[in-house]
Amino acid sequence: MINKVLTLGLGKVGTLVATLLSEKFEVTGVDNQAPHYDYDQPFKVLTGDVSDDRYMTDLIASHDAVVSALPYFLNKAIAKIAHDHGKHYFDLTEDVETTNYIRSLSDSSTAVLAPQCGLAPGIIGIIGADLAKNFDKLRSIQMRVGALPKYPNGDLGYAITWSAAGVVNEYINDAEAIHNGQRKMVTSLQGKETINLNGGAYEAFYTSGGLGTMCETYEGKVDQLDYKTIRYPGHCERMNFLIHEMHLKNDKKQLEEILTNAKPPVDEDVVLVYANAEGWKNGAIDRKEFVRSYPPIKIGAHTWRAISWTTAASIVAVVEMVAEGVLPAKGFIKQEEINLNAFLNTPTGQLFN
Repeated sequence: MINKVLTLGLGKVGTLVATLLSEKFEVTGVDNQAPHYDYDQPFKVLTGDVSDDRYMTDLIASHDAVVSALPYFLNKAIAKIAHDHGKHYFDLTEDVETTNYIRSLSDSSTAVLAPQCGLAPGIIGIIGADLAKNFDKLRSIQMRVGALPKYPNGDLGYAITWSAAGVVNEYINDAEAIHNGQRKMVTSLQGKETINLNGGAYEAFYTSGGLGTMCETYEGKVDQLDYKTIRYPGHCERMNFLIHEMHLKNDKKQLEEILTNAKPPVDEDVVLVYANAEGWKNGAIDRKEFVRSYPPIKIGAHTWRAISWTTAASIVAVVEMVAEGVLPAKGFIKQEEINLNAFLNTPTGQLFN
């Protein structure tokens, strides 16, 4: 049973996570500074050091579940404390190493361990798996997500609307894919393709972490499975220049500072979600697609950026499913195991309809 939820990290996404959760649960939000958005929060706020293991142990032990909207590199310690105290754990991490560590805890877990509950990995895997169910035999699953400024400027055509550290991590680390039936690692910022959505031309390229655990789940079942990030044309070439030609892959902190300073957040953003699956049904080959464009929306008295509400709503919907017994009460949860219709029928999942 989930009654008391601890939300860690009160930035752009975490503040909304806590707000949405407070509609059903008793929520306490924790950060080392005040919530990012200045409004009358409907949840208790504590100011504290989330990297202090003793402090976190006391807090987590007094709650039923912990939801982390922290940077990926802080999540291992939080997940371990939650595991050791039998508390449900959810996060937004795109980092493969962090996810593998959390999964290693699941063999002895007495509660849920559910990392990767954001956009990608997260809902995109739920969508991809739902499309795949349409076929007797699969050929491919392709998934693409982009969080973009609605009105791009400059050659990068981008704005840091979430974590600069997370963006840099995705661009530098290798990505997993299945090509020609073989599970393999591919280089991020490669595999560039042109993609047309809703009359607009974009580019998409490999970035790490977006598939979550899907390569393991679909190995031996598909000829092709991959994830790519959507950006405005020209972005990939310029990021390759910074990361590889200027060797900023060896100085992540400087690269984060450059991007944060050059491309601050914008209020008018858009989240693009595209997925397709191909295969055979009753002997005939077919293709199923999912295409959505999500703008900012008003929740309560505040208008939330597209990247904020789509990410926050994704993880909150999974928490709701566990609380209602729709998902297992313990063990590791793969995003692709979550039923899309059940997800969309949760109070928060309905925001995606």
